[in-house]
Amino acid sequence: MTNDSHSLPPLYTGVRGIAVKILTRVERTDAYLDKLLDIELETGDLNPPDKRLLNELVHGVLRNQSKLDWVLTGFYHGQYSKVAPNVRNALRVALYQILFLTRIPHHAAVNEAVEFVKKYRGQRLADTMNGLLRNIARNVENIRYPLATKDEIQYLSVVHSHPSWIVKRWHARYGFEQTESLCKANNMRPFLTLRPNALKIDYKSFVNELVEVGIDYRRCFYMRDYVTVRNLPNIRHARLFTEGLFSIQDESAGLVGMLLAPKPGETLIDLCSAPGGKALHAAEQMKNQGRIIAVDRYDVRLRLVSQYAERIGVSILETVEGDAAEIELEAADKVLVDAPCSGLGTLSKKPDIKWKRDSEDITNLVQTQTAILDNAAKLVKPGGVLVYSTCTVEPDENQNIVRAFLEAHPEFTLEKADAYVPNRVVDEDGFLATYPHKHRMDGAFGARMVKAK
Repeated sequence: MTNDSHSLPPLYTGVRGIAVKILTRVERTDAYLDKLLDIELETGDLNPPDKRLLNELVHGVLRNQSKLDWVLTGFYHGQYSKVAPNVRNALRVALYQILFLTRIPHHAAVNEAVEFVKKYRGQRLADTMNGLLRNIARNVENIRYPLATKDEIQYLSVVHSHPSWIVKRWHARYGFEQTESLCKANNMRPFLTLRPNALKIDYKSFVNELVEVGIDYRRCFYMRDYVTVRNLPNIRHARLFTEGLFSIQDESAGLVGMLLAPKPGETLIDLCSAPGGKALHAAEQMKNQGRIIAVDRYDVRLRLVSQYAERIGVSILETVEGDAAEIELEAADKVLVDAPCSGLGTLSKKPDIKWKRDSEDITNLVQTQTAILDNAAKLVKPGGVLVYSTCTVEPDENQNIVRAFLEAHPEFTLEKADAYVPNRVVDEDGFLATYPHKHRMDGAFGARMVKAK
């Protein structure tokens, strides 16, 4: 039964109904959480507290999905895995509130879910779900989770809600304690990191502007001109944003910009440019002097890069539609390959990635990354610089790619990252490597390579 008929009440109403709609679409389609959430926040008629609750519910459910499903499986009579996605997500939303949101009364969380199921599948199933959720709410203190002493993989996968294939990879690489720390860091609510626009405002003036509009900030540890803020409601409508006084960019991405170290007057090619954050950071570093060629496969994404450039006052950027693995361009002083990757360093901001990826994706991505890097090599002038970066922590996509590239391209040599970024974010081989649990930022990687003259 669906809600297409005019005689039925609309299904996805209220904050919790919208949360179920978003979660079900994330589960059943290729759509990503941030895009679906942006659409609802921009087009819906939710008030600010409801927008905050919607954001909390969808991110919270996806961060803790394995844990929620463990509890629901334990209490459900029958095969929980066969429950319809809409019903499953209504149960997850209710249980997330019961387990994690202390300000919401249990009965309110239960009633909303029950009403949703009633509209979707009728009174009988609604009564069953009502009994299930009330039983869990009464027995919250008695819920038992897997123990690390019995099975470390199962414990990490369930209690810290990461797919077992990821847990196994990390456990083999880092051991139990580091893996647990990394999983915990991925499940923390992220801060928003802002980069003041050096073309328009200096650091001191920018933070004074934040104070004036009542925004609490913290200066970043590694990128000293960046700040983190806890929340910025309606950020894209805020004056500071529309006037182009800042960009949203994680410290890890800023560090890649420092590794690239573009200078005024240079020509830079950004081969995988959209949404444009690193190219526009480069434009600020170049004092808007020189030339930046932003390449992407899709014109619609390049239009967003151009809009972004206009907002922050960058005039040296031009866009070119094309495949980064094949495009032919005149050689440049600097080439940036911010490669398409698994994104496993960004799970605190994008928890849906955990459930959308599998190990085969990494194998397929390695082929793409290698092809782009091989093409990039042709686009660097003699004596020029090639920077390869990702937002993942996987060696297959990071260190291993660069080592294979350097073997295949003896005209390039690795330049140690510690000449450009703080030593604490550089690994023993001279690569930029950040980790959420060690550096309190996204997991990212960068390698700077110089072409022989």
